[in-house]
Amino acid sequence: MGLVEFFKGLMKSGNAKNIQNAVTQFEMFSAYSPVFHSWGGKIYESMLVRESVDAHARHAMKLKFIMQGSARAKLKTELLSGPNEFDTWPSFLERCSNIYRTQNNLFISPILDDLGDIRGFWPLFPTNTEVREKDGIPFLVFQFGNGKTMAMELNKIAVIRRHQLQSDFFGEPNTPLDQTMEMDSMTMQGIIEGIKNASGYQFMAELAQKMFDEDVKKERERFDKLNFGEKGGRGLLLFNGNLKNVKQVEPGKMPIDTNQMQMIRENVFAYFGTNMDILQNTADSAKLNAFYDGETEPFAIKMSEALTRMVYTRREEHQGNKIFFAANRLQYMNVAEKVNVSKELGDRGAILIDEIRELFNYPPLPDGKGQHAPIRGEYYMADEGRPDAGKDKDEKEKGEGEKDE
Repeated sequence: MGLVEFFKGLMKSGNAKNIQNAVTQFEMFSAYSPVFHSWGGKIYESMLVRESVDAHARHAMKLKFIMQGSARAKLKTELLSGPNEFDTWPSFLERCSNIYRTQNNLFISPILDDLGDIRGFWPLFPTNTEVREKDGIPFLVFQFGNGKTMAMELNKIAVIRRHQLQSDFFGEPNTPLDQTMEMDSMTMQGIIEGIKNASGYQFMAELAQKMFDEDVKKERERFDKLNFGEKGGRGLLLFNGNLKNVKQVEPGKMPIDTNQMQMIRENVFAYFGTNMDILQNTADSAKLNAFYDGETEPFAIKMSEALTRMVYTRREEHQGNKIFFAANRLQYMNVAEKVNVSKELGDRGAILIDEIRELFNYPPLPDGKGQHAPIRGEYYMADEGRPDAGKDKDEKEKGEGEKDE
């Protein structure tokens, strides 16, 4: 079954309507309405927000998907090339990160084959989501921008939340960012309008003789058409004796409030947990590691736990089967630090040759030649690893035997 056919099956109107009409909304102790309304990506239209969100996505797409354990061997093989037939793992993680940051709720649906087995993952972007109950089983009912509706059991969907407080199921909306976004919009509009006003001509004049109101209107229109027309104020300004004291009105300059712009930036950076160094890729290894610890790693943990619970049974989890997203933390170091770590860890056998090459974006050595550690001789264990391990002991025992004879 292809991806398109799978979602067509899920979006059959009868299935979703039956669940929606079965009972009222699912109730929990908080008595908070279990409904999530998407912002429709509105805050993503802000350049500053988009760059802040993209900074997270650029680092999230570096995470490496790993399936640990012997269960679901077929699925493990299928997922080597990507989470579905359209996405690679980097593009999948990038979109997941963008949805997670802008909506505070990320829903990942399993892609099932004809036998009901999972064969991939797909991130959903609904406009409205609510929890419904049928026969005692909670369902998630999704409504999408194209008017389609989809329903699936709650325990079969990976739900990853951010800023969760009131709702038992969903994260809070981004309403704390409303005022900052309004200030940002008004500031940019003010700058644009100021440029428009500064680039045009405005005049005032005194009529040289008395005229009726209708004649004043006609005179103003005649003056504008004669001098400006479609040329937008370019060319020679002409006026007759009906006007006197013609003066150009100089538009007031609107200075850019740098403190206000800085406050807007700091508000957005604080809300999304980033900074200008991360946005402009000028952060050093210490800042990159702090960004990973505070932002990328928590997202990776949430993704790992949610997909593990969706794919494996409790018994399979207890047997050591797990999905997780890993990152090579050493990649955040500068070249000098990488060289030093490679030397120190490599000499002691704590890192393989191929792992050292990976730090510098070199491919693995062919035929598995890089799958061993470049240990220096003085770091060999007493009876392990050395080509002549045990030789001194054998020679000593042999010498003692000859002496006894």
